[in-house]
Amino acid sequence: CDWRDVSYIMHRGGTMIGTARCKEFMTREGQLKAAENLVKAGINNLVVIGGDGSLTGASIFKDRWSGFLQELVKNGRLTAEQVSKYSYLNIAGLVGSIDNDMCGTDMTIGTDSALHRIVEAIDCITSTASSHQRSFVMEIMGRHCGYLALMAGIAGSADWVLIPENPPKPGWEDVMCKKLERCRDRGRRLNLILIAEGAVDQKNQPITAQHVKKIIDDKLHYDTRITVLGHVQRGGKPSAYDRILGTRMGAAAS
Repeated sequence: CDWRDVSYIMHRGGTMIGTARCKEFMTREGQLKAAENLVKAGINNLVVIGGDGSLTGASIFKDRWSGFLQELVKNGRLTAEQVSKYSYLNIAGLVGSIDNDMCGTDMTIGTDSALHRIVEAIDCITSTASSHQRSFVMEIMGRHCGYLALMAGIAGSADWVLIPENPPKPGWEDVMCKKLERCRDRGRRLNLILIAEGAVDQKNQPITAQHVKKIIDDKLHYDTRITVLGHVQRGGKPSAYDRILGTRMGAAAS
């Protein structure tokens, strides 16, 4: 492996080596097998790129490393000479997640690109919504973090945004409908409501796109449609910001 193996791939999204979640690695036996494979391949330095699951798993794996080596020698799967060269495991973690929900970094790799996808979708929907004077309820990814929905709401001129970090007060349905009605009264030809997928009210009850649509249908009788962007947000070419961020993080990790 040399620099040629990672050249001219910066414009591509996703993973080039095909890494993904592995159910086997979530078990102790799976991690033991991974430790054996790493020693046999002569590897004890890892750069782990991922979100909460990947980095938590990497931390647990590192904590168990010494015990795994002792067990592998005891069971005869490795020799003492083999493990002597790899008594420690170095791990550098790079936070890659569109949710932007990890501490220790202002922006996670992938967030900016996902935000671009969302804003592009909003721009496309705005055209048809304005033409037909419709209301659109859009569900945005982000799990328990409302960053994408909030930033997309600002960039896309949304009328209402619902995020997990700010559960609306009781009666929010009427407040929202009055806001949407005022927008129409002032000549706006459409309404745009963004909902983070983890949005809840103050009773910790989920707020779904279907629920919001029903509220608008029942109270305002506007022609309302739902758009769930789903995994479209996770694909496509990375933005310039993400290319630079990934490169700088990779250089620091190495």
